[in-house]
Amino acid sequence: MSGHSKWHNIQAKKGKADAARGKLFTKIGRELAVAAKGNPNPSTNSKLADVIAKAKAANMPNDNIERSIKRAAGDFGDRDYKELTYEGYGVGGAAVIITTLTDNNNRTAGDVRAIMSKHGGSLGTTGSVSYMFDNKGVIVVERTPDLDEDTVTEYALDAGAEDVVTEDDAYEIYTTPAGFSEARKYLEEKGLTFLQAEITMIPQNKITLPEDKLETFMKMLDKLDENDDVQTVYHNVELPEEEEEE
Repeated sequence: MSGHSKWHNIQAKKGKADAARGKLFTKIGRELAVAAKGNPNPSTNSKLADVIAKAKAANMPNDNIERSIKRAAGDFGDRDYKELTYEGYGVGGAAVIITTLTDNNNRTAGDVRAIMSKHGGSLGTTGSVSYMFDNKGVIVVERTPDLDEDTVTEYALDAGAEDVVTEDDAYEIYTTPAGFSEARKYLEEKGLTFLQAEITMIPQNKITLPEDKLETFMKMLDKLDENDDVQTVYHNVELPEEEEEE
C-alpha cells in the first residue's frame, strides 16, 4: 500500500524546540516509571518494553530512560498513578481524546475541563467521540536505500502486522493493539530502528476548521500539552503542515 508522507513534518515537529523535547521526555519518563512499577525488567514486562521503544523512537537518551525506570523503585513507586482517558469536543465540533497519568483524579479532571471550556470546547462522556477513531499499533521505520519495500513488508507480515504503508521517506506498519508488543519485538530482532513505536488513536476522518477557530483549537492543544498530567492528545483536526503530529 502506498501513500504520500507527512512523516517529515512529524520529525520536524519533534526537533522543533529543546523545551518541547524536554516536556516530551518528562511525559515519557512518567510513563516509563508507571510501566516499570512492580517489574523493572523489560524482558518480562512487555508494557515497559513497549514504552522503552517509544522513548528510543523519540530520541530520549538512555540515561534518562534508566533514571525513569529506577524512579519506579523509589519515591515514585509509592504514588498511585492511574491512566485516565477523557473524551470531548473542541471548538467547531472537533473530536478530542486526552490520555492522562495522574495521582489526583479530581485535579486532572478539573484542569482538563477548564482548559477545554476556556477554548470553546467541552468534556463529553466515555464513548462520545472514540468511535470516530481507530485504535492501532503504529511502528514507523525510516526508508533507506538498503531497506526495500519487499523486505519491510515481509518482516511486517511475519510479525503479524495488519498493513504496511510505503511513504516517500518511511514505512508505516500497523498492528492491532493486542499484537503490537509481539510485532515490535520481532521487528527489533530483525534490526529495524523505529521513528515511532506506540499504540495510538487514528481519526477515521479529519475536519478543517476556519482560521479563527483553528487558532483557538491550537491554543487549546498547547495548554493541554503544558499540563503535567496530560500524556497525549488525539484529535481529528487537519493542522497546518508545520504543526502536523499524529
